[in-house]
Amino acid sequence: MAIIIDEDTKILIQGITGREGSARARFMIEYGTKVVAGVTPGRGGEEVWGIPVYNNVSEALDDVGEIDAAVTFVPGPQVKSAAVESINAGIKKIIMPVERVPLHDSLVIISLAKKKGSMVVGPGSAGVISPGKAVAGWLGGADEAAREAFKPGEVAVLSRSGGQTTTVSWSIAREGLGVTTAVHIGTEPILGTTLSEYLILCENDDETKAIAIFGEIGGVAEQEAAELIQQGQVTKPIVAYIAGATLPSGIRFSHASAIVEGGRGSYKSKRKALEDAGVYVVDKPQDIARKVVEILGVER
Repeated sequence: MAIIIDEDTKILIQGITGREGSARARFMIEYGTKVVAGVTPGRGGEEVWGIPVYNNVSEALDDVGEIDAAVTFVPGPQVKSAAVESINAGIKKIIMPVERVPLHDSLVIISLAKKKGSMVVGPGSAGVISPGKAVAGWLGGADEAAREAFKPGEVAVLSRSGGQTTTVSWSIAREGLGVTTAVHIGTEPILGTTLSEYLILCENDDETKAIAIFGEIGGVAEQEAAELIQQGQVTKPIVAYIAGATLPSGIRFSHASAIVEGGRGSYKSKRKALEDAGVYVVDKPQDIARKVVEILGVER
């Protein structure tokens, strides 16, 4: 089944009247996502693409009923109040496609989410897509492109790069397979949901037969995932690629979270940890799909 969101997930968009929120709302609706409400303070009573706009989350809940997920198209410095509002209102999934969130704000959001039992995707996540069912965020960019790149299937894609989430999924489709759910886990230094936690979700999904990871240097997400696998908590076959192999220590690679310091988060340490855990680590991104096909024994 789809992981995190599906065709029945009722979604609210915070910041729906803004340029980014409006454009992404249209994409999500065209893809078939069940967007039931939008929120922009002071703009209540308006509509965006036929979706009613409310002044706050409580008004939306009172009018449309239960809401499963909120997508925050709100600038980084203002996103804390939006996320906190949704979490306190009882919304259990918060997708945050926004970068440059102040570190303290991220800590407040994530701490509250854990206390209230909500899941945070991001910050800095391009979003989540369950092919043919729903998209929350901007993965794929437009309806036609998303349907071309993301085909329904049996591989979960977990990526630290927004663009590469789409590329890896597209390459899997080219090899005759498809995706259960693809997630860009986010680019910020601290994330609401870790790579290890996503792996557990994939492990518990009956339709996911293999997992593809697009990793990067910096941080310890991949090493933590390797520990989880070695403990036997994840048993499904995993294929991974680690970007940034040639980057020296102290240089940031692509994202705020991708920096190697003092040997922590280096390419060699990540690759060794994953390989020691039994993960298939490939040398090029395009090899991910080919290796998955080989592992699953799919005839092309």
